[in-house]
Amino acid sequence: MNYYERAKYFKTKKRLGQNFLIDGQTISDIIDFADIKSEDTVIEIGPGVGFVTEQLVKHAKHVIAIELDEEAIRELEKLNAPNLTIIHNDILKQDLSELCEGKVKVVANIPYYITSPIIAHLLGEIDDLNNKNRSKITDILLMVQEEVARRMAATENSSGKQYGLLTILSQFWADVKIMKLVGRRSFYPAPKVNSALVKLVVREKPLLDLSDYSHFRKTIKAGFSQRRKNIKNCLLSGGFAKEKIISALNTLGLDENIRGEKISIEMFGKLSEALK
Repeated sequence: MNYYERAKYFKTKKRLGQNFLIDGQTISDIIDFADIKSEDTVIEIGPGVGFVTEQLVKHAKHVIAIELDEEAIRELEKLNAPNLTIIHNDILKQDLSELCEGKVKVVANIPYYITSPIIAHLLGEIDDLNNKNRSKITDILLMVQEEVARRMAATENSSGKQYGLLTILSQFWADVKIMKLVGRRSFYPAPKVNSALVKLVVREKPLLDLSDYSHFRKTIKAGFSQRRKNIKNCLLSGGFAKEKIISALNTLGLDENIRGEKISIEMFGKLSEALK
């Protein structure tokens, strides 16, 4: 029986954002892109009825599947794999450091409406230098909405409004790369948007070496707070003193009319330091 026929037997729950991956080639690609080795421990977030899980357990030493839906868990239990541990929990409430010893890889097909909170939970906020979850993870392979994937991998030169806070959150603690675009028909039920597989290789140190990471977080939050305003007015609205703003912009040679979406992560770091 193919994945589509198997998925039809399960009543998906819209409130949980359930869309099961039914494309065999993409499932195979996930195993390849995640670079699963026989000695690896893999945490799978949102395994659903286990189409990816049943392949992961063939390649990894240990698979820890974290699932919220009790009916899906009953399907996962049918896999009866000795190297599979099923955790009934909300990933946003789960401390990954409690689950096993050593480092882990993460594979996730997550509900699109909570993508940003999950990324923040796995990597930690920009000023969270000792995040317990991030310290466990070597790399993450995420299935996300294509639009979100492009925002995660964006630069200040990207088109439209792709570059923003999610970009900096993702890239500050990881090297981000879009591995594959995935069409709507690869899922059951088919979502309204296309998807993408994104790989994040976690950094041991943050992207920038700064004197105050909380101040940097405050700076970028202000910088992207009102996209139609220039950086000077955004920083003013963010509570920074006018004199300091003008001095910092002049020191860095930044036009006060430039918008946050055109300022690189590195330049935001310099701006944060100058504003101090």
